[in-house]
Amino acid sequence: GIGIGIGIGVGRSGGAEAGRASGGVVNPVGLAMAPVVVEGITIDGPPPPVPPAVVARDAQGRVTVRAVRITEGLRLDGQLDENVYRTVPPIGDFVQVEPDEGAPATEATDVWIFFDDDTLYVSARCWDSQPEERWVANEMRRDSTNIVRNENFAIALDTFYDRRNAFIFEITPIGGIYDTHVMNESVPGNTDWNPVWEWKTGRFDGGWTAEMAIPFRSLRYKPGAAQVWGVNIRRVVRWKNEESLVTAMRANTGSVLFQISLGGTLVGLEVPPGSKNLEIKPYAISSLTTDRRADPAVANAADGDVGLDVKYGLTQNLTADFTYNTDFAQVEVDEQQVNLTRFSLFFPEKREFFLEGQGIFEFGGARGRGGGTPILFYSRRIGLQEGRAVPIDAGGRLTGKIGRTTLGVLNVQVGNDPASGVLATNFSVLRVRQDILRRSSIGALVTRRSVSLDGGGPNEAYGLDAAFGFYDNLNINAYVAKAQTSGLSGDDTSYRTAVDYNADRYGLRLERLVVGDNFNPEVGFVRRDDFHRTSGSVRFSPRPRSIAAVRRFSWQASYDYLTDGEGRLETRDVGGQFSIEFENSDRLNSSYTRSYEFLDRPFRIAPGLTIPIGGYRFQSGQVSWSLGNQRKVSGSLSVEHGSFFSGERTTVGYNRGRIELTPQFSVEPSVSINWIDLPEGMFTTKLASSRVTYTVTPRMFFSGLLQYNSSNDTLSLNLRLRWEYQAGSELFVVYTDERDTEMRGFPRLENRAFVVKINRLLRF
Repeated sequence: GIGIGIGIGVGRSGGAEAGRASGGVVNPVGLAMAPVVVEGITIDGPPPPVPPAVVARDAQGRVTVRAVRITEGLRLDGQLDENVYRTVPPIGDFVQVEPDEGAPATEATDVWIFFDDDTLYVSARCWDSQPEERWVANEMRRDSTNIVRNENFAIALDTFYDRRNAFIFEITPIGGIYDTHVMNESVPGNTDWNPVWEWKTGRFDGGWTAEMAIPFRSLRYKPGAAQVWGVNIRRVVRWKNEESLVTAMRANTGSVLFQISLGGTLVGLEVPPGSKNLEIKPYAISSLTTDRRADPAVANAADGDVGLDVKYGLTQNLTADFTYNTDFAQVEVDEQQVNLTRFSLFFPEKREFFLEGQGIFEFGGARGRGGGTPILFYSRRIGLQEGRAVPIDAGGRLTGKIGRTTLGVLNVQVGNDPASGVLATNFSVLRVRQDILRRSSIGALVTRRSVSLDGGGPNEAYGLDAAFGFYDNLNINAYVAKAQTSGLSGDDTSYRTAVDYNADRYGLRLERLVVGDNFNPEVGFVRRDDFHRTSGSVRFSPRPRSIAAVRRFSWQASYDYLTDGEGRLETRDVGGQFSIEFENSDRLNSSYTRSYEFLDRPFRIAPGLTIPIGGYRFQSGQVSWSLGNQRKVSGSLSVEHGSFFSGERTTVGYNRGRIELTPQFSVEPSVSINWIDLPEGMFTTKLASSRVTYTVTPRMFFSGLLQYNSSNDTLSLNLRLRWEYQAGSELFVVYTDERDTEMRGFPRLENRAFVVKINRLLRF
């Protein structure tokens, strides 16, 4: 049996209401418990709480919480004054993960989870011992990474109870929101997943409140009315850099909220019967374009078009998407980069159609971030050619989960584009992944483009991968893949094995990666080919209790060794890093690297400057200071100096900068300058950008991005107004301007566009 008792509440800071009860069920310490089965599912935690209790805890800190049905929907006003808040006890007693792991939270949080026939409601009363002037609340723009760095309240919903995927909803005291879809516990998840939901925040004498209303039809879950979900709830008190959760968890180097496998259990939910949810989103667009690089050149050409996106729920957890005459003119332009290597640059995907469900198509642990690991499916290969948009005639996608099997199917038809020389091409992708064990999976991925980049026959790639998760922090990823291209044969495979132990105090990573000379997945991304890589790193990150100002030290050593297919050394990096994380969230980082690079052909590093064939040894040191987000001015200042090939390099930079003018108005500057002194000549690269954002409401903001890149002599401006005038329906007004700065005088116009786009979400 289980013991029924009263959970001891965490006292409000300053001693107010110490010992407040939260209405919970606590399992006696040391009592052996049989596996608990709810709705045919063996849950990972204590038995469900007995009403009127809403939370049960066991000796390991695991929780099971109960959702409560209400007969009338809540009034979203941030006041929390309905009668249910007095009759239903809250979920409370949060436990710190930072800075004092395992200790009760110093600022109490009360949470309620309700539901009715159509909607899930999550409400929170966030107590705070300090006045609002002390809170860090300076961001309202939806899905901004600064939301996470503010005071915030968040809930993660593992709707399939597979302990690896979840929907996360996060909110700040001033109403800024961050919603993301987490796949396989990957950080940061898909932040461009923008479901339809409502929210409201408020104030009370002692803190702030939040109310969320999430329609069930905005989520995906298993069939059946009665549901068991995974859940975790987090509170961040940023002014004191404290993070606490409803479950007791161990700190680590990532985001603990994204460790879905360690979350609690949510019972008592009853969802509406499965329906064939249908969403239709037509759009209309008009534009005025000038392009002096086109042949023939275009000046103030007016144009207009219409298109359509359709989403259809085949089942509660399997969704079909269709797009016709797709247009992405509203997407922000790419952020400029300086390339001082001989390998391709990686640019992230920003287009909504390809971002939704992106995590399903991740393969082999690459995470899609453009590191050394090949990416078998890189969606920017579709509809883009050398930075220019290529018309997408139509496309379809099927994504979801059937039992323990995750399925992703994508098919897109791209039209002829004489301006970029692209022929009509069909792109198809198939992804299947099977969950096994507690947090492991095996899968397969197949990609195909009907016309290869050289205009010949098709290009195909396929592979098998596996991801094994043991305990809480040990992960093993492996894959084997093959790519077939017309005119290329042999040496067209790649394989990888990586072992990663990433605990809070210790870290270890080992990797073996092989990429063949003819491994050429043309619907993927390969930074370099024909190499064998062996790499590893170790980390020690103690938390000194005797130094009040320091939260954690970290020492790390790494080794990276690459040879070509014949065993000749091409690249070797040996490095060490030391960092300090301060209690106020500032960080000090320092690193030292010794490198060897062999050039088997001349390397043109800048106009008129070519580094000759040969082996080069160089070393460099870097120091950076990152200012915490609680400051009015934040960002990372860095200086690097050392040898570079046969010369020297000095770099100074200010990255991820942010200047808070008001909670609604911010400027985000960034600058990087490289001074390169080589026997072949001297040159300087300058990259500067500034993003200005004014957020009227979380559903309406204006942003401007100004960029200057001396490497390609460009000055560009991108102005965007986004207004979600109705949930899921948007108006965009966009102006882009790109100029050539190579000539003296005022920069010469290269291209310019003014675009107005409106869409409307229709739900049936």
